[in-house]
Amino acid sequence: MSIATETLDALVGELEAAAASLRRGQLDAEQAAAVVERCADLATRVGAELDSVERAARAEAHAEPRPGQEELL
Repeated sequence: MSIATETLDALVGELEAAAASLRRGQLDAEQAAAVVERCADLATRVGAELDSVERAARAEAHAEPRPGQEELL
């Protein structure tokens, strides 16, 4: 498993836990607002991580072929 995948899995786990705490309905308004803000922060981090993974994949796709690999025409 790559570091990016591990990071994304951890962030998704945090988002799922936050969503579960909101669904339980046991938070007061201030606590719920803090959880919602945390979700927004996590979603931003997930987006940034996905952008990073996508940029790395594009860079690898345009990189020189690895030794022993032929380029298809």
